[in-house]
Amino acid sequence: MNHPVVWTPLHAQLQHILKQRQLLPAQQKVLLAISGGQDSFCLLQLLTDLQPKWRWSLALAHGDHRWPSDSGANAEHVAQIADQYQLPLFLKQAPTALKSEAAGRDWRYQMLTEIAEQQNYARVVTAHTASDRAETLLYNLIRGSGTDGLQALSWQRPLSTQVQLVRPLLEVTRAQTGEFCESRELPLWQDAMNQELAYRRNRIRQEVLPYLKSHFNPQVETALAQTADILQADVAFLEAETQRLLAVALPHQPPALSHTSTRSSLGYINRHCLKSAPIALQRRALRQFLQSTLGLSANFSQIEKVLALVTASNRSRTDPLRKKWVAEVADPWIVIISLPPVTETQPQ
Repeated sequence: MNHPVVWTPLHAQLQHILKQRQLLPAQQKVLLAISGGQDSFCLLQLLTDLQPKWRWSLALAHGDHRWPSDSGANAEHVAQIADQYQLPLFLKQAPTALKSEAAGRDWRYQMLTEIAEQQNYARVVTAHTASDRAETLLYNLIRGSGTDGLQALSWQRPLSTQVQLVRPLLEVTRAQTGEFCESRELPLWQDAMNQELAYRRNRIRQEVLPYLKSHFNPQVETALAQTADILQADVAFLEAETQRLLAVALPHQPPALSHTSTRSSLGYINRHCLKSAPIALQRRALRQFLQSTLGLSANFSQIEKVLALVTASNRSRTDPLRKKWVAEVADPWIVIISLPPVTETQPQ
């Protein structure tokens, strides 16, 4: 599709983002995930317009989830787009119909990673916007996520050792991409699934955010996206400090503990080291400790139970954190140990 390039404020904004954040180096092979909808079509047109300046080698990737019933027609629409733009297209179909948001997302990233590795694309680009970032922050906040969940949708993250995921539109709202597509008369695919209020994210998009815009802040999407950006930097700092704390709080070899010698133990962490750290680092360190010892994606309640042991008396113990496993104080350590089997007494 050969439109004359009309330089718009959105072109200038993306050009500035790419230079400032160094997201897509010049002359790279770039694989763009495209649905044929508003955001991905907008990004395709922008990258095509900027391609002479950056000399990327562009290609498209599309995943057919086999759901809803028109997913095959959507794939055909994307194939027509690739033909019009004269770009390579890698099209994959899910082995079974993926009807949940989580299953679709997991398969999609797996598919994109496999294509990128097989075809030697170092960058996979998605068209997530500031609006998506705002929705994700609200969605995770309602679910009770901590700062790690609230800062989700980062500018870039590794998909594998060879492939980097890049999201260059995180400062651009859905209203901006819609206006751009309308001005260019781009043939968009209208996904009826986006209107289904049975999906929680759609209720946030269709009901919650419009209410917040009209009653609280017309620029709420941008404000929430900026909050996510701030949290991303905060999380990076906290994570680095947590690793420093764990380096001194975890033993290099299992300590000798007489009163637990007859029980199985999974791990130890020095509570005196934890006590000297801010509580924010204590919680993050204990969350990672529980993950590494119990394989437990610990919730707030579980972390708080173990956190109480930092200042508890010796031999204090939590209730079971996972099956028979509990945390117990064996000063100076908090130890993950197994409870002895319960023996039933026979009636006389």
